[in-house]
Amino acid sequence: MLNKVISTLVLLAAILFIVNGLRWLIDPAGIVDMFGLQLATGVGLSTQIGDMSEFFFTLGTCMALGVVLKKAIWLYPAMMLLVLAATGRIIAWLVHDAAFATSLIVPEILIATLLLITSRQLRQGND
Repeated sequence: MLNKVISTLVLLAAILFIVNGLRWLIDPAGIVDMFGLQLATGVGLSTQIGDMSEFFFTLGTCMALGVVLKKAIWLYPAMMLLVLAATGRIIAWLVHDAAFATSLIVPEILIATLLLITSRQLRQGND
């Protein structure tokens, strides 16, 4: 059985990610600073809003579905998004002289780890 504390943490994180997706659609100027970005213009703005909102919607939706439906398979895309985002940030730092984004990388890795633990609990519950 999925630990209620863990499932609650995953659902809270999922809600926060979905809210971030909504913020990118409704008020991108209000969320852009959170990611160290500036709003682009023209097609760049369209890409920025579209890509950022879909990232957070997909992440939050997959996490919520995994916990609500008690299906580990829904957690894997969310884990992949988080680990690949953290990996991309580290590569940007190593190769492209970007600032090391500790405040973004640490939560991505921690939440991915939480999802890994959750997926293992879900798989054990289905055996």
